[in-house]
Amino acid sequence: MIVYEATKQLFVEDVVQDRIEENIDRKFYEKMGYHTSQSERNAWNNSMQYMMKVLLDNNIPQNVGIAIEYKIPNTSKRVDFIITGKDGKLNNTAIIVELKQWTEAKIVNGKDGIVETFTGHAVREVPHPSYQAWSYATTIEDYNETVQNRQITLHPCAYLHNYLTVTPSTILSDDYKYYLEKAPAFIKGDVEKLREFIAKYIKYGDEKETLYMIDNGKIRPSKSLQDSLLNMLKGNQEFIMIDDQKLVYETAIEMARKSYNDGKKRVLVVKGGPGTGKSVLAVNLLVKLTSENMMCSYVTKNAAPRSVYAAKLSGSLRKNRINNLFMGSGLFTESAPNEFDVLLVDEAHRLNAKSGMFQNKGENQIKEIINASKLSVFFIDESQRVTLKDIGTVEKIEKYINQAGAESELMELESQFRCNGSDGYIAWLDDVLDIRKTANNEGFDLDYDIEIFDSPNEVRDKIFKKNRINNKARLLAGYCWNWIKEGKNNSNIHDIVIPEYNFGMSWNLGNSQTWAIDSNSVNEIGCIHTCQGLEFDYVGVIIGRDLRYENRKIVTDVTERAKTDQSIKGIYKLYQQDFEKAEKIADEIIKNTYRTLMTRGQKGCYIYCVDKNLAEYLKMRINQYKEISYPIEEKVSADNLMVAEDNESYNLNDNE
Repeated sequence: MIVYEATKQLFVEDVVQDRIEENIDRKFYEKMGYHTSQSERNAWNNSMQYMMKVLLDNNIPQNVGIAIEYKIPNTSKRVDFIITGKDGKLNNTAIIVELKQWTEAKIVNGKDGIVETFTGHAVREVPHPSYQAWSYATTIEDYNETVQNRQITLHPCAYLHNYLTVTPSTILSDDYKYYLEKAPAFIKGDVEKLREFIAKYIKYGDEKETLYMIDNGKIRPSKSLQDSLLNMLKGNQEFIMIDDQKLVYETAIEMARKSYNDGKKRVLVVKGGPGTGKSVLAVNLLVKLTSENMMCSYVTKNAAPRSVYAAKLSGSLRKNRINNLFMGSGLFTESAPNEFDVLLVDEAHRLNAKSGMFQNKGENQIKEIINASKLSVFFIDESQRVTLKDIGTVEKIEKYINQAGAESELMELESQFRCNGSDGYIAWLDDVLDIRKTANNEGFDLDYDIEIFDSPNEVRDKIFKKNRINNKARLLAGYCWNWIKEGKNNSNIHDIVIPEYNFGMSWNLGNSQTWAIDSNSVNEIGCIHTCQGLEFDYVGVIIGRDLRYENRKIVTDVTERAKTDQSIKGIYKLYQQDFEKAEKIADEIIKNTYRTLMTRGQKGCYIYCVDKNLAEYLKMRINQYKEISYPIEEKVSADNLMVAEDNESYNLNDNE
């Protein structure tokens, strides 16, 4: 969708008459349904003056097409400026221009195509403008059938009209050579160079013909993208399906084909606990349905699973071509009905009501996803809801299915691929954490390596050793330690400190999205937000003081959560409004968090508890210790284990 379009002649007139900002905003409201921010209007007014200066060149025909704010279909991305015409062989051509107001930027080492600059009222890490322009061009090429069939050539570039060159180079540094070659960056004083770039590819005007073809092109994945995805999945052991995964897979494909052909809305809800292969199934469906010419996306609220699976699928493709298949759950507030053929929603229990940075957009993410796609597939485990804002339940999904009048089916995955292939450990864990009573209250018969350690250093050393095998062991912790903002990229600044053991480590640093697979991540500790939806061979879990054992029962304490923990934002206000409801929700969040952390390991889980009583309770429940020494040498079972009100009555650590 193009917000503003004109020929060069009309565009120049609008700028000269000082009506360009007003015209763009009016068109924006007509097509988007709302006015944009004043800062964006100021940016239009500023940048369009510079673009007019560039276009005032006799070598650029008067009747070239001009588009401002082109929203790429099925994405939230908007292209700032497009110039269209025909090249010397009369082929349709488009110049894509990414405009920036920046005056300075810094290189970000170790991150491909990322720079640091002041934007959005703060210093942030953002994509390099050349990467951005190139990614927009490749997205259009990959998904616009008209661009593919009519062989419309796209030439991306970036124009930072306020940016002065510096020594050593930043924006123009060789660190970004690959992207600068794909999409050259022009800075302040480069008007003539940008004119030459445009004139090189556009010789004749097209009276907006190319704009029309791009804006009205059928949206379908390109054959090259389909073939690349199929080749990358073929033979990849991580994505092989068995048992009930195959049944769900075939059901989803049948429903997708029906909706693709008859246009009717359908919803498939797939329940499954940790390790039942929900994510593997979602990735297989993504590749298969994309190969059948369907517009299909993998959706999660959390960025970490999207980034990890995108990296595993990328192969020889540059990351942005794969990233376009992976979307956040808050990107559908403006989607047209049935804009997508299929949306595969992994971790559906993590969906929120509102979207946006300030949780102020849209009505409900479940409703918006069902509206946006012909077939929606929700993969859900209600026991993994870990924040106050998580609203994903089967009941709520069914509510919006009924509102949409959609056909639906409910299926369940039971086969275990995590915790060495059995749900015995998970059922035992549910009983131990008092999430639900199960038949596994006395332990589990399973070849699963679980151990309670007496110091965090032992857990760390064990994970370091296991990680040397294949980089599939990670340290995790409950969110009981503040994330030190100033040290987010410095592993020498320790967020998690346990003084009595001289233990200190950092939360996962700025690489949180691919922390699960990065080679140095074992030196950092992951939180619930960087590991949920992912799996490892072994995990080491540090349980903070928000989970304790007191008066013969598991207790939770939300006041022990870190102040930087956004997952409980709003809980104290809820306590004032409805104490019992708040207490129940806080208890559920804390227990679900540790259940999730303790089920990330396929082969083993090593645990350190800050609360010593909890450690002894867990030891007894896994039969690691057959007896516990009391001062009167009494043998006890888990049922009569008492917790000390003070250290004078009992000593639960004498067995050490």
